[in-house]
Amino acid sequence: MTHIDVHSALQASLAAPYHDLVTRRTGLLVRTLIEHQLEGLADGSVAFLDFSRIGMLDRSCADEFVAKLMLPLTQEHPARNGYVVLHGVNEGHLDAIEQALLAHGLALVVQLPDGAAHLVGAVTDLERSLWTMVMAHGGVAVDGLAEAAGLARDEAQALLESLARRRLLRRDRDCYCPLGAAA
Repeated sequence: MTHIDVHSALQASLAAPYHDLVTRRTGLLVRTLIEHQLEGLADGSVAFLDFSRIGMLDRSCADEFVAKLMLPLTQEHPARNGYVVLHGVNEGHLDAIEQALLAHGLALVVQLPDGAAHLVGAVTDLERSLWTMVMAHGGVAVDGLAEAAGLARDEAQALLESLARRRLLRRDRDCYCPLGAAA
């Protein structure tokens, strides 16, 4: 797992010391820098983007940075097989992130400052329920999850595959696992 400090990326992208992610231009600069960092990671890596030192985040910047960072990863045949978790996201960031994700039909795993993981963005109640079950058990096989959720095996498999394709869970052979925890 790799930690990427979003504040450091912001500082490296701009000439002045800022703590806020506002404007599309700022989002583009930070996203470009972080995309280069992600390119150097091994396939299957989980990158924790640390927002803990970010002040304000507006929706236009969240759209340009967060949503556009995730779009290539969630394509049917992505250029790289990686995962992104937003770490240290505060309540003030959540609305802008969620609105940007919803506009693109995306979802992400975010960790609040207390370490609690949440699924935000475009997910159904059933997807959220299955994701929560995987998080609670630390990984599950399809048969066990289908039974626990009261679903047919094929339905559970399709939902878990969708969550994995959308980079919300990892698939390890016949097991679906959480993305991990930030250290």
